Amino acid sequence: MTKKFSAQNLIIGALMVVSGLATSCKKSAVSPDGGTATTPATPGTRAELTRDSIYLYAQQTYFWNVGMPSYATFNPRQYATNDAVLAAIKALPSTGGKDKYSFIDDGTVASQLGGVSGDFGFSIFFNSANDLRIKYVYPSSPASAQGLKRGYQITKVNGNTNINTSDASINAIVDAVFGTNPTVSLTVVKPDGSSQDVIITRGSYNINPVLYTNTFTAGTKKVGYIVFNSFTTNSTSLLDAAFTKFASDGISELIVDLRYNGGGSVATSEAFTNLVAPVAQNGKVMYTTYWTKTMQDKQATILTNQKFYQTGADGVKRLFSFFDYDYAPTATAGNQEVFTKRGSVNNLSRVYFIVTASTASASELLINNLKPVMDVKLIGRKTYGKPVGFFSIRIDKNDLYIPQFQTKNQLNQGDYFDGMAVDKDIADDVTKDFGDPAEKLLAQALNYSVSGSFTSFLKDNTLSSTSALSRTQTEDLTGKMDHEFKGMVETRKLKLNK
Repeated sequence: MTKKFSAQNLIIGALMVVSGLATSCKKSAVSPDGGTATTPATPGTRAELTRDSIYLYAQQTYFWNVGMPSYATFNPRQYATNDAVLAAIKALPSTGGKDKYSFIDDGTVASQLGGVSGDFGFSIFFNSANDLRIKYVYPSSPASAQGLKRGYQITKVNGNTNINTSDASINAIVDAVFGTNPTVSLTVVKPDGSSQDVIITRGSYNINPVLYTNTFTAGTKKVGYIVFNSFTTNSTSLLDAAFTKFASDGISELIVDLRYNGGGSVATSEAFTNLVAPVAQNGKVMYTTYWTKTMQDKQATILTNQKFYQTGADGVKRLFSFFDYDYAPTATAGNQEVFTKRGSVNNLSRVYFIVTASTASASELLINNLKPVMDVKLIGRKTYGKPVGFFSIRIDKNDLYIPQFQTKNQLNQGDYFDGMAVDKDIADDVTKDFGDPAEKLLAQALNYSVSGSFTSFLKDNTLSSTSALSRTQTEDLTGKMDHEFKGMVETRKLKLNK
């Protein structure tokens, strides 16, 4: 008997926790290093119990829980906020400084993972120090309804023309576009030089992460191109439709543009993998999930507080918990996936991935799955580096996301914490719309398809206007302006161990 671990189930199941917060804080546990995790001797306030729970869940399910201090030593109640508790956990020596992933969320991530958002529907980045551009727009979003497109230059934000890369300017721009304001006004300049004033009102819309598809003729080859921006749980049918068209076009190579894709559903990444992988791999190992050893050894008893109802093998609906899942890294436990070809795009000779420092998690899982089984080329900049994933833990009114597993491909490769290196190192080109053959990263893939090599640096500069931003500036701005979710959320069907 299995349970689909979807975003909805994560939230709904967690909301059904019976006194989960208070119960979790009353449990005693043995920490992985053998020290007793002494819990508070006196009752606490709601806020204190929440901070206790953040620590106690980490102590039993956190990917770097080996060597964590006892509850008494750590003392989560000494911190003023939930975020401060989590920051202290991320800073523990046991993490080796690797945790750039954990966060606390109000439910927004679960909604977006399910394919629904409530923002303006676009994102931005600088082409040069005074040149702000739209880097993507979601179809059906409020920004799309106003006619905005990738590559448009933004010359005014909420009446302010002082647009540059100073901290003050960036803070104002980020607050206007990614904050909580109900509207944002922009003046944009289009590629033809015309100007347009728009007012965008925040609204709910269904996310379509397929931003663009096309089939190019590169010499004698047909090359498919797909821009995929998020691994939402509702996007598999959209991918199927795109690949059905690719099959009818007779493509022999594929370009997958993941330059802003921070990840999402593991199950969707797996489906994408099967659309690309050669049919000869059917039945062979795709990847293995390695959960925290405490969870593998059935010692993460605190997960008994994350409850859900499900019909058992006997046909009776009863209460289960996340503790009842089997976390062993085996096929029997459901934690070793095999290739199962999807669709009719067969025998691709090569797949190119367009990536940047914003490419993370489920995107990297897709790439890592395919590297051992076909010719894979990476174009752009080194990826974010997130080989670990999580499911949400409901604590009071929030969702706690802390890494609980790592994935490794059939060659047992998966330690790309520092990101995946590229075959062609070249900066993103936000001056061109997706699908423009002159856009620098796409141009590199098409050139390789024809000639079998990437262009020289000198020729790169003739393909499009060169960004005035240095690599260091680009990396700094990415950290300040990148608001895409980065995560690999477990959405497969996990097996119950009873």
